[in-house]
Amino acid sequence: MKKSKLILFAMAFAAFSFVSQSAFAQDNFKVTVENSKLTWKGYKPTGDHTGTIALASGNISLKNSKLIGGSLVADISTIKDADGSAKLEGHLKSEDFFEVTAFPIAKFDITKTDVKGAKVHVTGNMTIKGITKQITFPATLAVNKDNVTLTSDTFQINRADFNVKYKSKTFFNDLKDKFVNDDFDFQVTIVAKK
Repeated sequence: MKKSKLILFAMAFAAFSFVSQSAFAQDNFKVTVENSKLTWKGYKPTGDHTGTIALASGNISLKNSKLIGGSLVADISTIKDADGSAKLEGHLKSEDFFEVTAFPIAKFDITKTDVKGAKVHVTGNMTIKGITKQITFPATLAVNKDNVTLTSDTFQINRADFNVKYKSKTFFNDLKDKFVNDDFDFQVTIVAKK
């Protein structure tokens, strides 16, 4: 009798352990920076500029195929203008904008996600120029066995929140039509593999 109880206890413990491990199972994916893309678009009254920034590293965490966390590191020194203007690229790297000699990277850490219909709303802490602000953006998540792709909608970041002052109406009130918009568009496509 004691032996059968012991066997039942062992089986119950094994089943509980399996369920517990499944309940807490988490899949971690490493971002493939060469397949991922960060695209920006800035505006001023006379036109706009678009370009890219390269990722340096990152990871994505899923639980039961749902996004639960992750971290992305962008190399701001790689900022590019789509029209190939070395002058603009140099200006964006300067103290007027992102000051890459002092702040070469930007970081985004996922803190919360909410599924709303076909979209996952990703909330996290964005750090640019050493300043951290919370942002949220909608995205589409595609999950396969060994890889995951997170594709954001185009969303906006307010550069003034990160002390990027050049021709900003937040910091200067005498610019008339010589300003650069504080809000710029951002879109990310993140590809990660196990």
